[in-house]
Amino acid sequence: MTFTEKLDRAWTDSNSLLMVGLDPDPRRFPAEFAGQPDAILRFCTAIVDATAPYVCGFKPQIAYFAAERAEAQLEALCAHIRTHHPGLPIVLDSKRGDIGATAENYAREAFERYQADAVTVSPYMGFDSVEPYLAWRDRGVIVLCRTSNPGGSDLQFLRTDNGDPLYLRVADMVAGQWNTHGQCALVVGATFPEELAAVRRRVGEHLPLLVPGIGAQGGDIPATVRAGRNAAGTGMMINSSRAILYAGGGEQWRQAAARAARQTRDAINAVR
Repeated sequence: MTFTEKLDRAWTDSNSLLMVGLDPDPRRFPAEFAGQPDAILRFCTAIVDATAPYVCGFKPQIAYFAAERAEAQLEALCAHIRTHHPGLPIVLDSKRGDIGATAENYAREAFERYQADAVTVSPYMGFDSVEPYLAWRDRGVIVLCRTSNPGGSDLQFLRTDNGDPLYLRVADMVAGQWNTHGQCALVVGATFPEELAAVRRRVGEHLPLLVPGIGAQGGDIPATVRAGRNAAGTGMMINSSRAILYAGGGEQWRQAAARAARQTRDAINAVR
């Protein structure tokens, strides 16, 4: 099963467009994990198991694991998701961007070491920096387009030779020349719903969009859904991380995370 097929099935089976981002910060963990060498794995697997009924996938951010020397725990976490929630895609959020053999090794890291279903990449160095990922035809390649951070406008709004902003040129390339095997998607932030709508119009109905920026970043759920959904009411992986991971700090933190995920899913579905 390809990434796009798995994602499409997850949207249907879970009745959800919500993706939970796994950005573990040990400083914010419940007290029960203090001093535990596998705290990141234990916390994240608990979050995964608590929220799985309400989501269409999980997005571990590799930097949070690497900074804590916890790459082995990330491997174990991905294995846990594949074993216990096999219908839910894993998007490895790494935003890699390099060329040649370096990109080939980054692709091996994502798709062999972590066995992710998809990976986020940067298009800044052009097609030859993305091409090695496309060789894995059953995996997703999610390209940065219009990011959710304010500084994204520094480059993404620069005008190209036909007058389009750069982010729309990226959308055109990814949806066209780069998507020869139907495995590409785009990152477009919820914090800019007008640009999100412009990308959806440009790429058509079938290209999935990974949409960060709701929850702690303040993106508006109704505006996001209306801007990015396709005619089927799907087409998006709407990511929330901190607002779900750290929804409650007491003994009921698992239930708080599950409740936050359910409420977010329901808020999204109310607009679909």
